[in-house]
Amino acid sequence: MSDMNNELIELQTQLAFQEHTVAELNSVIISQQKQLDRLQLEMHLLKEKLSALEDKVEVGPMQDEKPPHY
Repeated sequence: MSDMNNELIELQTQLAFQEHTVAELNSVIISQQKQLDRLQLEMHLLKEKLSALEDKVEVGPMQDEKPPHY
């Protein structure tokens, strides 16, 4: 019976270790998802700024047009 108790204790120890590891991995995944969400928002905002700058360049003076000091 002692061997069976030792095996049970070993299995419980392994299970506790695995539960701890899963909790740590879950924490890392949550942190990474938050970081991804922030980066996606930042990228979206940068795309909007780039688009606005492109619109200003298209509305600005033509390339062939001479500057006023000529």
